[in-house]
Amino acid sequence: MIKKIGVLTGGGDCPGLNAVLRAVVKTAMGKYEWEVIGFKDGYRGLVMNDYIKFNSRDVSGILDKGGTILGSSNRDNPFNFRLEKDGKVEYKDLSERVMDNVSMHEIDCMVLIGGDGTLTSARDFARKGLKVVGVPKTIDNDLSATDTTFGFMTAVETATEAIDKLHSTAEAHHRVMILEVMGRYAGWIALESGIAGGADVILLPEIPYNINSIVDKIAERKQQGKLFSIIVVAEGAKPKDGDVVISKIVENSPDPIRLGGIGNRIADDIEKATGHETRVTVLGHLQRGGRPVPYDRILSTRYGVAAVELINEGKFGKMVALQGNSITDVSLEDAVGKLKTVDINGELIKIARSVGVGFGD
Repeated sequence: MIKKIGVLTGGGDCPGLNAVLRAVVKTAMGKYEWEVIGFKDGYRGLVMNDYIKFNSRDVSGILDKGGTILGSSNRDNPFNFRLEKDGKVEYKDLSERVMDNVSMHEIDCMVLIGGDGTLTSARDFARKGLKVVGVPKTIDNDLSATDTTFGFMTAVETATEAIDKLHSTAEAHHRVMILEVMGRYAGWIALESGIAGGADVILLPEIPYNINSIVDKIAERKQQGKLFSIIVVAEGAKPKDGDVVISKIVENSPDPIRLGGIGNRIADDIEKATGHETRVTVLGHLQRGGRPVPYDRILSTRYGVAAVELINEGKFGKMVALQGNSITDVSLEDAVGKLKTVDINGELIKIARSVGVGFGD
């Protein structure tokens, strides 16, 4: 008999997190009369026993809100947890403390909402015997076990709106406009927003570019009387025989390399080669914020309800997933560790090429 469940939101924030929380709490409390405990700031709350006891009022009015009312963190891995003592930093495996806290609260199952890092820890806790259910979240849409992660469509909407607005100023001033979007290893945001926004060139981590191909595309458009060009570039794009652009290194971070600056590098190269005025917009964290679009609100709700139903059915160690039009579940063992990248021979690449989009190759 399930009586009490716990929930947390880990990793980077993402539109739709609150919608998932709302669905989990309303289904668990309203349909099954379970108690729900929310742990604050991702796994940190689970390690430090920082929590709230949900009631139905706590999730009222949050369906359309970005961010997460529980807070989040992408720095706190319970199996390698950062601690400071006497000015010194050390890392310890505090996973047993998590097990003790879950036992102390008499929690029957944890709902762990996050991307690859959060879900990898979920898998590791399942291996330790903790009953867990995962919910996939990332704006990059790069989890291989699900067709779509919630938050992705909102990020695409934000990027597409930016492209739409750049079009008018690019055309007015006869400029090349570059929009740099998120996408470290997978170029889904750049690809889908670029197609939706009518970009002339889309640069992806999966297709290393040649600057001469980009210059040729701009020249081709100029010959056609089109005196402006729109380029969408994922932050992880890189030139052939080159590497990604690193903006900074963050010491003592689980993922210390921060990408950024590829847009400015390409702009400099274009101006040197063509003399064509080129401007750069870096969309950055705007892609993570704001109200989730209706698609993400619905998908988040489907995921949240499905997570509770998995618990009710005793299907632990699973992650809810969207495959086709149906919500299903996959093993956490199969859900993590493999990124879903853009198929360079896939349909979206082919249709983009068919309408004249260049990929710098």
